[in-house]
Amino acid sequence: MNSRLVITLSLSLLALSITACSGMSTRDTNTAAGAAIGGVAGAVLTGGSAAGTVGGAAVGGVIGNQIKK
Repeated sequence: MNSRLVITLSLSLLALSITACSGMSTRDTNTAAGAAIGGVAGAVLTGGSAAGTVGGAAVGGVIGNQIKK
C-alpha cells in the first residue's frame, strides 16, 4: 500500500471519527486525535508497515492525552 493512499484513508477516517467526538471530554478528543495523527505519521515514516502505524498511534495517543486545553 503506498503512503499516499494510507494518508488519504487515515485523514478520511479521522474526519469521520471527529464527528463522533461531540460527547467526549477534551482529553478524550485530544487522545483520539493524537492517535490518528501518530498513526499516519508512523505509517509514512515506516513506509506503511503495520508496526510503525500501531507504534505511531500509541505514541500519538499518549502525547494527545497529556496535552492540556
